Amino acid sequence: MRASGILLPISSVPSKYGIGSFSKEAYEFVDFLVKAGQTYWQILPLGPTGYGDSPYQSFSTYAGNPYYIDLEQLIKEGYLTEKECRERDFGDNESYVDYEKIYLSRFEILYKAFQNSQIEKEPEFHGFVSKNKEWLPDYALFMAIKDSKKGISWVEWEKDIKIRKESAMSAYKEVLKEQILFYEFLQYIFQKQWMALKKYANEKGILIVGDIPIYVAFDSADTWANPDLFQLDKSGTPVAVAGCPPDAFSATGQLWGNPLYRWDYHKKTGYKWWMQRIERCYEWYDVVRIDHFRGFDEYYAIPYGDPTAEFGHWEKGPGYELFKVMKEKLGKKAVIAEDLGFLTPSVLRLVKKTGFPGMKVLQFAFDENEESDYLPHNYVPNCVVYTGTHDNDTTLGWFHSLNRHDKAFVKKYLHLKSNKEIPDAIIRAAMASVADTAIILMQDYLHLSGEARINMPSTLGNNWKWRMKPEALTGELAEKIYDLSKLYGRIPKKK
Repeated sequence: MRASGILLPISSVPSKYGIGSFSKEAYEFVDFLVKAGQTYWQILPLGPTGYGDSPYQSFSTYAGNPYYIDLEQLIKEGYLTEKECRERDFGDNESYVDYEKIYLSRFEILYKAFQNSQIEKEPEFHGFVSKNKEWLPDYALFMAIKDSKKGISWVEWEKDIKIRKESAMSAYKEVLKEQILFYEFLQYIFQKQWMALKKYANEKGILIVGDIPIYVAFDSADTWANPDLFQLDKSGTPVAVAGCPPDAFSATGQLWGNPLYRWDYHKKTGYKWWMQRIERCYEWYDVVRIDHFRGFDEYYAIPYGDPTAEFGHWEKGPGYELFKVMKEKLGKKAVIAEDLGFLTPSVLRLVKKTGFPGMKVLQFAFDENEESDYLPHNYVPNCVVYTGTHDNDTTLGWFHSLNRHDKAFVKKYLHLKSNKEIPDAIIRAAMASVADTAIILMQDYLHLSGEARINMPSTLGNNWKWRMKPEALTGELAEKIYDLSKLYGRIPKKK
């Protein structure tokens, strides 16, 4: 089935309170997608952000980000007043998220809502806690302890709680019971609001594409509560960490710092933790994009403590076996394999064996010196084409950064006379291609330049901040996207 969609993180949705949320503006974006004839809304991971505000470095692989809770709905439910929300400083730039102000104000106002909620009297809340007992108690305790220790990493905690000694666990649960309840409350509200938004989207014919990062953060409830799953020594310190080797984009490689898996242990358990994790993803998303798919074939291990990724080595991953178990346990699921970067023959065989569609990114296509698999004439239908991803510049920003020869090649390939035609021409190339699915960055439809970039890999401090302005979604733009989608057969026929 030929279809198309738009990539827009929840954090980038316009809203009154400093960061995108499950607010009326998110519902309006769903309506915009419907008017534009789209099938997919692709978002980034929904987990609570930690170091560097990255959704790929989350405090939990199961929990949701409290920043996305819509305060307006809490006002309607009587948990907050509008005055209480207005009095907090969430930042005043409608184009960017001020994470420092969000961090200082959001938890304060959410704690006020918690105090006013009398949540313990709600049977639905207790049902949610019971249903999520595999991960929620560990996460809530982890965050409560972390708060009590001013946010330091669990590896710096006192030994008794660091190694989860039973007496220490009981003591902390008693002393921090209100804070634990607060974090359970946040997850309950998050789940309720997100599932309502997802239901609204699904009923309108919009499917949600979400991410499962291959790795979890070292400073996370997952690592603290399940050390056996990871390559850690007896003191809880990683033996080696994740990243990518040096390449044309980075002379010293990428040092991500995530703990690596003990795949032999996962195999012995029948990949139980992975199956629970993937199942959680399909509760939240209709299609799951598996991040860094190459790492399931072979992964790059960097000695812990190294300042760069230069001296790592490749180790064997679980290969097809994990996906075989996934199909047996969870049935056939919609997946996108993030198979970008240098692909070895064994990775290509793995992608082919799973049958999952891989990714094609047009910004990687135009090098006049070599024939690229990312050029549209080389596609097969079973793939998903993107103008760019959250890790790329916007199409305009990318084009302006090209050298003279590559710019000339882009214009020759797309038969362009003017640089002004670039965003629309790249979008048209994606939509016209044989790829079954085309996903376009919202910034590209809006013709935005590099200031609207979401993330620059291996950098800190200025990522995940871009927000779409409230007036961006016009009827004229929806009509333009609809006409393009219809022209290239990407509007599914209604049943």
